Amino acid sequence: MRRIPRGRVATYGQVAELAGLAGHARQVGYALHALPSGSTVPWHRVLNAAGGVSRRATPGSELTQRQLLEREGVHFDPRGRVCLAVERWRPRARN
Repeated sequence: MRRIPRGRVATYGQVAELAGLAGHARQVGYALHALPSGSTVPWHRVLNAAGGVSRRATPGSELTQRQLLEREGVHFDPRGRVCLAVERWRPRARN
């Protein structure tokens, strides 16, 4: 996830696939949830498959993620979604 640049996003499924865990998007969500407070991992750059911010147990957490992304220049549509065709990070293939 540290490879996701500012102003770009990835989906939970995309991160899982890049980690060799295709089909295990929820595992990525569990891992992000377990990050300690103050972590430098750019957790906010990971969205659900629809390009939206996933709901959290703590009210207001969704707004924090959106604000962090907007500060990086990520745009949300009126439905609260990011256009993945435009904003999705596409890593270069590794040799």
